[in-house]
Amino acid sequence: MTMTHDDAARWLDGYIEAWRTYDPDAIGNLFSEDAEYRYHPWEDPVRGRAAIVASWRDNQDEPGSWEAEYRPWAVDGDRVVATGISRYPQEQRTYHNVFLCRFDADGRCHEFTEVFAKER
Repeated sequence: MTMTHDDAARWLDGYIEAWRTYDPDAIGNLFSEDAEYRYHPWEDPVRGRAAIVASWRDNQDEPGSWEAEYRPWAVDGDRVVATGISRYPQEQRTYHNVFLCRFDADGRCHEFTEVFAKER
């Protein structure tokens, strides 16, 4: 699928909502059946939609403990680079995020890699 800026923004909004709810369907709808999800670029990916859903649900943040905003930075065909910030106000932690994504013909993420840095 050729992604547009608006498509990418909607997907990122869905990502935040899936994170907020940890609803298995909401998480699963973001990713293709054979997706690869990397929490860090150097790690082996979590492979497959079911494994990604399980991974998210096994590592939940407390409800209301974070806030996030991500926006597309570059969109090229089926590839999206997004940037944003994840904040944990009670813990005074802020992360600057970059997501490297590739989408399938149905607009589901097929490859996802997160890169982040903790703000001092």
